[in-house]
Amino acid sequence: MIAHFDLDAFYASVAQRDDPSLRGVPLAVSGSSRRAVVLTASYEARPYGVRSAMPLYRALELCPQLTVVPPNFTAYRETSQRVFAIFEEDGRAVEGLSLDEAFVAVAGDDLDAAVAFAQRVRARVRAEVGLTVSAGVASGKMVAKIASDLDKPDGLTVVRPGTEAAFLAPMPIARLWGIGPKTQPRLEAAGVRTIGDVAALDERTLYDLFGRGGTFYRDLARGIDERDVDPSRERKSISTEETFEYDERDEARILALLRVQSDELARDLQAKQLRASTVGVKIKKADHTITGRQTSLAIATNDAATIHDAAVWCWQRAGMYGVPIRLLGTRVASLTDEEARQLKLF
Repeated sequence: MIAHFDLDAFYASVAQRDDPSLRGVPLAVSGSSRRAVVLTASYEARPYGVRSAMPLYRALELCPQLTVVPPNFTAYRETSQRVFAIFEEDGRAVEGLSLDEAFVAVAGDDLDAAVAFAQRVRARVRAEVGLTVSAGVASGKMVAKIASDLDKPDGLTVVRPGTEAAFLAPMPIARLWGIGPKTQPRLEAAGVRTIGDVAALDERTLYDLFGRGGTFYRDLARGIDERDVDPSRERKSISTEETFEYDERDEARILALLRVQSDELARDLQAKQLRASTVGVKIKKADHTITGRQTSLAIATNDAATIHDAAVWCWQRAGMYGVPIRLLGTRVASLTDEEARQLKLF
């Protein structure tokens, strides 16, 4: 069995824990500059439409009474270490996804023991750390992660072995691991709108929609997920890519897409308090051959303009001018949060 734990509105909850005057009020953690984005919104702010990664000015428009506090990365790291120490007791395998989220392997296949473990962890985090944590318990990682999100904040959702497919079937395909905002419209246009629809696909349609990875996605949709909890896991890169409806050779459109992708990656880095010192592009030509170029930055960044300039440099080095391409992707790597306090949120 696997448990997935997710601290509720982590940055905002740490602020409210450390300053009781902030409890019960709409709160956002953010910098104060014109380009600042919301890192986390408290649950009191969310009914107004305030969300993570939203520009701060927009959050204030939606909720004029919003209280804004600066991030405290030292407190976040110290709090995360305390919570992960609870996860790791008795030598359990823990796969951290971020400061506030992790998979934990629960020895054996005893569901009752796994549920009792999740309850103990939640109680200890509340008593010893002063925060609430939502949890999901299931036989596989994806189902456990989805389950932990269903009863937030401070909830526990359990999916019994053998019920995974029924649990997943009515959910929108966006919840299926690996289905992003670019893939979702294409699948919905083909009539595939729920995870259950993916689970029912025949071999030919599966290949047409997903290519060679189709079986993996269908297995996940049926609740079959044999991935182990990996304690050595470390996020090393973030990427985004788009497949053109028709092969593209118009450089103006290609450069415009590089700007959109750079903006998307910058927002992702900022929301996760990361910087990147490597930028690269991936190009798939009309004949399906793939080429790529990457470059290293002197200073790690999460600035969209800097990422875009580097991506354009990589595109130019690839020498694809006038060559029809079917896919273009941008990637940032060599990620670090060691200098998060210097992020351009301030």
